[in-house]
Amino acid sequence: MNDEKAGAGETARVTRSGFVTLIGAPNAGKSTLTNQLVGTKVSIVTHKVQTTRSIVRGIAVHGDAQIVFVDTPGIFKPKRRLDTAMVTTAWGGAKEADIVLVLIDAERGLKGDAGSVLDRVADVRQRKVLILNKVDRVERETLLALAAECNERADFERTFMVSALTGSGCSDLLDWLAEALPAGPWYYPEDQISDLPMRQLAAEITREKLYLRLHQELPYSSTVETEKWEEKPDGSVRIEQVIFVERDSQKKIVLGEKGQTIKAIGQAARKEIAEILEQKVHLFLFVKVRENWGNDPERYREMGLEFPH
Repeated sequence: MNDEKAGAGETARVTRSGFVTLIGAPNAGKSTLTNQLVGTKVSIVTHKVQTTRSIVRGIAVHGDAQIVFVDTPGIFKPKRRLDTAMVTTAWGGAKEADIVLVLIDAERGLKGDAGSVLDRVADVRQRKVLILNKVDRVERETLLALAAECNERADFERTFMVSALTGSGCSDLLDWLAEALPAGPWYYPEDQISDLPMRQLAAEITREKLYLRLHQELPYSSTVETEKWEEKPDGSVRIEQVIFVERDSQKKIVLGEKGQTIKAIGQAARKEIAEILEQKVHLFLFVKVRENWGNDPERYREMGLEFPH
């Protein structure tokens, strides 16, 4: 892919590639921005904080550059074992990047976890870029003051003001990243948008629909696993997934009156999975109680997290 030999009078094509990690407090908009920059959905987005649990890579091609965006779990003060695993994963993602994008919700400013993220970012040695998100909701003077304060507290190479939701400012960011990444061959085939296996991406989509439907009633400790994936002779695919909850009372919430809730979740998930696969999908959802799964090392491995001892 790199530096193809040029004929007479032609210029050799120099490809660039690299890893760009997004870090920030929960709900700063990292998943929304990842999806916006990649141009399609690779990371799930809900109102519930800490939705992204493990590292999700979304792949964008911009000009001759392949940019691998790494969406990490939100950084916050961990209270449980799962929280600790997610925060460790997020900082690990920053250490392995060519460039780190530090996302600050401009509306919230440096309240809560954002300030402590900024303090720790000062010690990250990689090239760092400040991204102020949701700028369409904030006065210009407030934005400039926030940008100045962030740049005083950490050594940022550039500052970009974007709206991850509308895409405003995102093309300037992509242009800059495409030039800033090191020259080198591409890591992935040109048409690949994520390194998540389809089974896992399908499970993540169902988990998103579950949270969107039940984010008030359902505790954060529920997970979805794809157990069967069968390609049918007619070109369709049969998928069986299990929603794991920790208690019987949660199972009743997921099922809903006469199974109406799980039916609605299944319909929404099936529609989106079918759009991504571009084939007909038969989706079957089951709910099982798995007590205390938050302390089971095997579940962490399946989510791509390191089990904290």
